[in-house]
Amino acid sequence: MDSPGTRFRRATVRLVAGCLLTAGLVGTGPAVAESAVPTDAGLAAAKVVPVQLTGPADSRFNLVIMGDGYTAEEAAEFRADVDTHLGVLWSIEPFASYRSYVNVWAVEVPSPESGVDCDPGLDAPRRDTPLDMGFWGGCNPASVQRLLTVDSAKAATLAGLVPGTSPANRQIVALANSDTYGGAGGSYATASGGNALSSLITPHEIGHSLGKLQDEYDYYARGVAGGTYEGTEPSSAHHTLLTEERMREQRAKWWRWLGEPSEAGGVIGRHEGGLYSTKGVWRPSRHSIMKTLGYAFDQVEREVMVQAISAKVNLVQGHTVNTRPIGADRTVWVDTLHPLGGELDVVWRLDGRTLPTHNARTVDLRSLSLSPGAHALTATVSDPTPFVRDPAVRGSAALTRTVSWTVDRSVTTPVENATPAFTGHTPTTSPVGARSVVHADTTHPTHRTPSVRWRLDGRQLANPGNDRDLDLRSLRLSPGTHTLTAGIPGTDAELRWTVDARPATGAYELSAPLRTVNRPGRPVEYVYDGEFTMRLTARDDQPRTVVRQFRVNGDGWYTYYGWPTDAEAPFRFSPGGTVVDDLVYGKLGRSRAVPWDDATPDYGTHTVEYRTIDAAGNVGRAKSFLVTLVEPRGSLVEPRG
Repeated sequence: MDSPGTRFRRATVRLVAGCLLTAGLVGTGPAVAESAVPTDAGLAAAKVVPVQLTGPADSRFNLVIMGDGYTAEEAAEFRADVDTHLGVLWSIEPFASYRSYVNVWAVEVPSPESGVDCDPGLDAPRRDTPLDMGFWGGCNPASVQRLLTVDSAKAATLAGLVPGTSPANRQIVALANSDTYGGAGGSYATASGGNALSSLITPHEIGHSLGKLQDEYDYYARGVAGGTYEGTEPSSAHHTLLTEERMREQRAKWWRWLGEPSEAGGVIGRHEGGLYSTKGVWRPSRHSIMKTLGYAFDQVEREVMVQAISAKVNLVQGHTVNTRPIGADRTVWVDTLHPLGGELDVVWRLDGRTLPTHNARTVDLRSLSLSPGAHALTATVSDPTPFVRDPAVRGSAALTRTVSWTVDRSVTTPVENATPAFTGHTPTTSPVGARSVVHADTTHPTHRTPSVRWRLDGRQLANPGNDRDLDLRSLRLSPGTHTLTAGIPGTDAELRWTVDARPATGAYELSAPLRTVNRPGRPVEYVYDGEFTMRLTARDDQPRTVVRQFRVNGDGWYTYYGWPTDAEAPFRFSPGGTVVDDLVYGKLGRSRAVPWDDATPDYGTHTVEYRTIDAAGNVGRAKSFLVTLVEPRGSLVEPRG
């Protein structure tokens, strides 16, 4: 069944008018409205609720989500909105792979009144709310309706309630209790909590706030083409004036990704339009989340976001003291972060020579038979993610860290018999997905290296080299639920996880076709001569948000959200697409985002695929059906194509 986070409770959903995105974002306007330093009167009842803890706040990137305009009686609605927004966020790369770098905190503060200011219009009543969130840029007639602002000082005060966080290691997301479409990205990100598209606003706005990504819209005012770009070469990593040939010649912009299938659909190349201009500037993909809500970050944007997320943390979380020479009679260690998407590399070098440690986090100097005198020992921790191709990014402090020691045989190490025990690990309180890296760190005695032994359903697993991480993808788990344990030999220490290796199941419901065709060896085919609707549902054995996605003719996967004006309504396909607030949705065949895009109907047969992504990160196997669109002639005709 659909999870609680996907069942929106408000009867009416309003889509705002204005400029910008296909699922329209705000982007350029400030996300905050200035005010005097707040008093504690309206914030005294605020409560910090840990949603996801992956480590100490001062060593993680902290996502602080706060609600405004939710009364005490609406607290459950705020939590459902948070769950839905996070479910979508964790389904999108690179957040899916780097979720373990992030702590999530919800700050709940009861509002005296329900709703926010100027929602949906300037003539709407002002609401008494803790954060003074408001549409129209804080009720500014010169602004646009969907620019949703928050009082900056009050938001900072609430975020300051989360111990260990600071502006340097956190991202604030303020959710307004509203179904009206809106949001903003700046120092803080804002979004309406309950609009059909609102959970897609959050990753787009974090793209602005955290990654400094720019909008790829080819318009500023909705319904008005943006004209021709007249500036110089943009500083934006994902906009250019260069041809593909020039990019390759100059090794500039996204030349390393040219010609590859885009994660957002189509091919990475040179697609005209962006920075609010229709002509004269180019972007990497036909559509991505910075242009059209529902699609993924493309590879160019994803690389930027990997660096931005990783720059908020330190790959090395701890190490043997290196402020003075250490003896050659001991072990030396580093503790690292643990991305869900793959293990980090650790390379040990002694006097410049690489040691055969096979990615282990500890090296025993006693086994090296060092000669008298001082030696230089280093451990280089790096992220080998395929999401990054730029050597400058890969070599930056975000993705590569080196720790150095001076080793001297004349130094004698006092024995520190730290009891072997687990010190940090993947949370055991919720199921882990079959595609995850699970980790377990231990204490570090000076004269021994505790090993970690892993068992799956009671069977011991081979895990040589770095035994602190176990990549479940390599096990090719059978569908179902499994029990994973990690233990330290010779001790009673044991960790236990439930592994969810059963993806959620998806199903579709279509409006009545002209006819249905079943042919051996082919998916079922539905014939239409006009618009039709598609509802995607999901069923899972876990009570969390399940993301539903679809794609047409192998284009980019698109997150299903219902319909822009009603989260409970099915998605509507039509030959030319449906215009909603000067943006276009649901054109069957080649996608269409704005009214001036080609509206020529794509008659013939199209393949529609659908899949699910559950809260544990399991991606369901894609299934498909065929839709044949025929030209209406007043009677049933044979399908073409």
